[in-house]
Order: sequence, then C-alpha cells, then structure tokens
Amino acid sequence: MVRDFASTTLASIPNMFGRLALYSPQAVQESLECCHYEIFLKILETPLSIQAENLGECLQGMAGSYHSTLSHWREMEAYRVLVPGNTPDYLRELFFSNLRALLEILQAENSTVRSNG
Repeated sequence: MVRDFASTTLASIPNMFGRLALYSPQAVQESLECCHYEIFLKILETPLSIQAENLGECLQGMAGSYHSTLSHWREMEAYRVLVPGNTPDYLRELFFSNLRALLEILQAENSTVRSNG
C-alpha cells in the first residue's frame, strides 16, 4: 500500500521538495494509520482458514522458536497491540475472539506435529 501510494500519488508531484512539503509527518502518519485500519478490516473479512495460515506464517517468521512465540502470543495476548486505536469495540472484540481461536488451533496443530515428529 505504501509503495502504491509513493508510486501513484507522490509520483504526480513533479519534484522531491514538493513531495516533502506536501506530506508532512502528520499527513504521513495519518496515511499509515489509514493503511493499518484497511489491513485490519481485510483480515476480519478473510475466512478463518486463511487467517490461520497467515498467522502461522507470521509467527514462524518471528525471532525465537515457533512454539515459544505461539505460547507467548496465547499467554500474553500480544496481538492486542495490533488493533488500530479508532476501532469500534465490536470489531475489536471480534478480532480478539478470532485470534484466541486461531492460536488455539495453531497450538493444537503444533502439539500434534511435535508428538508425531
């Protein structure tokens, strides 16, 4: 999204100083917050099976072992920081409920793989 923004919107401004002047730090922050909210909504619109795959890939890409990262996210509810600040309560709760369920599913799959491996 940010690359699209830079290649389309910013490209229409003919020079670098014009781009810099037009997009103040506040405007850039607001644009990023808008992108963050759009991604958040897209996740909620995605089927849970796809969300599970996506979350699993995300957790596997983080530092540390997959098992410890998964446990940390379940126990500490680390996903709570991902919700945009302006999110209505009902969407916030839906996201948290989905994440708790997805983490349970991933934990069960991980336990099955570990016990069979």
